[in-house]
Amino acid sequence: MSMSWEGVMPAITTSFDAHLEIDHDFMAHHCRWLIENGCTGIVACGSLGEAATLSFEEKIAIWRTCVRALNGRAPVVAGISALSTREAVALAQHAAEAGCQGLMVLPPYVHRGDWPEMKAYLAAVFRATPLSCMLYNNPIAYGTDFLPEHIQELAAEHENFHAVKESSADIRRVTAIRVALGDRLAIFVGVDDAILEGIAMGAVGWIAGLANALPRESVALFEWARRGQWDKASELYHWFLPLLRMDTVPKFVQLIKLVQHELGVGNTRVRPPRLELSGEELERAKALIHEALRSRPHLA
Repeated sequence: MSMSWEGVMPAITTSFDAHLEIDHDFMAHHCRWLIENGCTGIVACGSLGEAATLSFEEKIAIWRTCVRALNGRAPVVAGISALSTREAVALAQHAAEAGCQGLMVLPPYVHRGDWPEMKAYLAAVFRATPLSCMLYNNPIAYGTDFLPEHIQELAAEHENFHAVKESSADIRRVTAIRVALGDRLAIFVGVDDAILEGIAMGAVGWIAGLANALPRESVALFEWARRGQWDKASELYHWFLPLLRMDTVPKFVQLIKLVQHELGVGNTRVRPPRLELSGEELERAKALIHEALRSRPHLA
């Protein structure tokens, strides 16, 4: 399967059993359910997938599970994150061997290098396989900012660099990348509460968080905006925003898993150092979720 960068691609959560081991059966079912509800692919082992708590072997096992579950119906994109260039390259190669169709490449954990260091790191990962690559730019979370001129430089040197997940929360970046590169790269919004603004400026895809729990609403929102049906999209967006904002705060993993749990499509288990929500924080989150669900729109 060739990689097509467009549409709603959830960054899937990693489901854990009571022993905090990976629940592969649930993850396979979850992947199929997301595609059946209109998503165009899935991204496994990203930030929302708690990649920093997964071992090298666990990541490979998850990718294999997702590839088998979808069986060619939609692409699986592997989140590539590591402490070292050597490990990132090895992960990319194993993702290709597992059958993934694309890579979402993060900057290295911990080390916040300058542009020459980051360029060398990305070049090594891009060249490790022939797979289509997405650059994940999230300076808020990772402290490394890939500027439009950096992205332009990479695009000129790597034919398999095809997409950017733009998560700076500055919609002007979408415009700047489009001005610099035209349609050379597919631009994805990576911040849930900026999706309509991003599409208006030319984004063609969404690496979505709340789609783990609400894929039909996510796909409808995206498609209405892409088709210019702004009245319908805006009405749904206004309903969705309190939930979408859960994707933008430090406990986004716990919150999105809580929404899944409340809708019966997942559980709340997270791996330490994360802890499940509790006390007043949990009650506030549940109240927000239940308020949204009471007015959940009926999609045609």
